[in-house]
Amino acid sequence: MPRSVLDCLTTRYPVVIVSNMKARELFNRRVPVMEDAFAELVLWDVPEPLSGSKNRYKYRLALVVAGECVLRYDNEAGKGDHKHVRGKEVKYRFISADQLVADFFEDMKRWRNENSND
Repeated sequence: MPRSVLDCLTTRYPVVIVSNMKARELFNRRVPVMEDAFAELVLWDVPEPLSGSKNRYKYRLALVVAGECVLRYDNEAGKGDHKHVRGKEVKYRFISADQLVADFFEDMKRWRNENSND
């Protein structure tokens, strides 16, 4: 039985190794969220931290609604760990891959609550 969110995303599928990179893809999933929305979660284990980050991961987690990215966590080289919320870029304190996914899902839940038409 998976022990964490990261385990849930990686357990059912094999890890893919890309031959032209010294990195290991840990997961790459597109998850339907609503009829017109999906979450895309991509996480790589890289040999060295990217410029601006202290962790050994390269990641991109995004919520896309009606073709528009409304929430994104990433660590673009040089910018370090951050997230994009309501059109603003905000620093993100990376603790672990598990916490990253949990924080993303919490922000996604918050976005959905704030933007629901109910």
